Amino acid sequence: MSLEEESPVCRHYRVAADMLGKRWTPQILRGLLSGVTRYTDLKAGVAPISDALLSDRLKELELLGIVRREVTPSTPVRISYGLTTKGEDLAGVIGASSMVVDELFSREAIGAWLDEGDPSGVLEVAGAAR
Repeated sequence: MSLEEESPVCRHYRVAADMLGKRWTPQILRGLLSGVTRYTDLKAGVAPISDALLSDRLKELELLGIVRREVTPSTPVRISYGLTTKGEDLAGVIGASSMVVDELFSREAIGAWLDEGDPSGVLEVAGAAR
């Protein structure tokens, strides 16, 4: 089925999934939702993301109108990030994602997923055992 043949709901879902499904994007949004504004603090909270990837994701989110970048002229120049109204509207999606994982999987399974590096099947097995 081509994109033109899909219903508008499917097209919107696809765009949302593509936008929010990019690696590190949900973590960056979660950090900004928690009030982190400085690049270094955001990087520390989203570790082990690289500088280049964090910078790219922030630029993408800024172009989408989700993140705002503020430059304070000083020595050294201070750059901070925040969410626009559009970005703040994503709080429900980010929060719901966390709640789904908490409801479906044990802390041990989530820990195993994070520790594995390649989480293939870890949550499936842990979820079935729950």
